[in-house]
Amino acid sequence: MTDHTDATQSSNPAIRTIILDGPVMMGEKTLIDAGQEVTIRKPNSGHLRGLSLSDLNRLDVTALQTLLPRITTPTIARGAELDPADLMQLGGEVMDFLLPSAVKAAIRSAYPTE
Repeated sequence: MTDHTDATQSSNPAIRTIILDGPVMMGEKTLIDAGQEVTIRKPNSGHLRGLSLSDLNRLDVTALQTLLPRITTPTIARGAELDPADLMQLGGEVMDFLLPSAVKAAIRSAYPTE
């Protein structure tokens, strides 16, 4: 669930926008600059093909590197180097997308926000 200030929800709950802390690099080439927005879409079953949900739940880096090119705009290419904080932000959004609504509601009621 998105409680941090660097991710925003659009009017579509299946889309989130994250502002990167660091650049996304492929070798010496900058693919996406620090401070730029990346949109992440809720994955569907096709996006998850070949992945283990338990690996995504554990925020396995290899699983995230496989999934992110399928659900980000601009595309975060597989094998790209990201700031660990950005990888955690993106992984947190993926985990939130995968949680059932009932679980999200239970968490919100257990930990109400202001």
